[in-house]
Amino acid sequence: MSAKSRLSVYLEPKLLRELEAFADQRGKSKSLVAEAAIASFLAPDAAERQEAAITRRLDQHTRTVERLQRNLGISIEMLALFVRFWLTTTPQIPDAQQAAARAKGQERYDGFVSALGRRLAKGASFMREISENLP
Repeated sequence: MSAKSRLSVYLEPKLLRELEAFADQRGKSKSLVAEAAIASFLAPDAAERQEAAITRRLDQHTRTVERLQRNLGISIEMLALFVRFWLTTTPQIPDAQQAAARAKGQERYDGFVSALGRRLAKGASFMREISENLP
């Protein structure tokens, strides 16, 4: 067994509690945990491991942002298509029929909101349907 040199280290109370909890959970001494942490920190490949971990996280975030951009683009195009269709196919309603049309519109809107609620409760997603149908 090689002789080890003693080192006194001052730690913030919170960090010391975390070190103690970590060592207790693993049934190891605080000294052994600290020694392993220092060795890992000083290892020549530590920076490469950290860089690889950061790169993986950045790749995940990039894919998430790309998916959000795609979904937002689909949503915008879907809304624009609906508005264009609605504006070109909906006739002008005479003043005498405005109140009845408003009531019917509210009834349809309430039905739409109920159907949307049921669909969301099931976990259904238009974006998933689009993803499944598009190459």
